[in-house]
Formats: sequence, structure tokens, C-alpha cells
Amino acid sequence: MPRYLISFDDGSMDHIPEAHLPAVSEAAHAVLREAKSAGVWIFGGGLQRQQSSIVNADGSITNGPVPETKAVLGGFSIIEVPSRADALAWAAKIAQACRCAQEVREIMFDPES
Repeated sequence: MPRYLISFDDGSMDHIPEAHLPAVSEAAHAVLREAKSAGVWIFGGGLQRQQSSIVNADGSITNGPVPETKAVLGGFSIIEVPSRADALAWAAKIAQACRCAQEVREIMFDPES
């Protein structure tokens, strides 16, 4: 069954007033519980807003994100559903709960993973 990455950019939730964050958190957790109950949830989470480290192919480490990067990942969900339409439906629930747009991308199948 296909797996999908549902994600949003860092800063996408900056428009939400601090006083509303507990309600947003509860709404997001409600969708997470629903996805777990439906058996589609694989893994996900928000990412700390911090400078990342880039480990290059030669093993060297540089500070990131890479300057030409236009967007930095702020959070993600991995789900396993029968179709793209199902993934879009879950993304809509997440978008409503988190009050920000979500990007949906199918993860390429790898028999080793």
C-alpha cells in the first residue's frame, strides 16, 4: 500500500496567536488519534526551529539549511493509505487542525524499507 509524506514548511503556523496554540495542538492530536485508530498512521512530528547540520557525501559537516533552500520543513506525517485521494483527505484534516497548508507527496516504494 502506498505511503505518503504530508508536510508543512517552518513558519507556516507563525500566524496563529499564542493563546490559540493549545486548541491547535488538541485538534492536531485528535487527527493523530483518528489516523492511528484508522490504522493509517506510520510516524510524524514537528521539527524544532533551529539551524540544521548538513552531513555531505564526503562525510564533512556544514551548517544548514543550504542557502539556496527556499523552504525548511516544519513538521510532517507519514501515512499509509490505498490512494492519493485518501492521502489528500487526511492532509485536509491535518491542514484544518494545524491551520496551515499541507504538501502531499507519495513516498517511492523500496522493498528494503
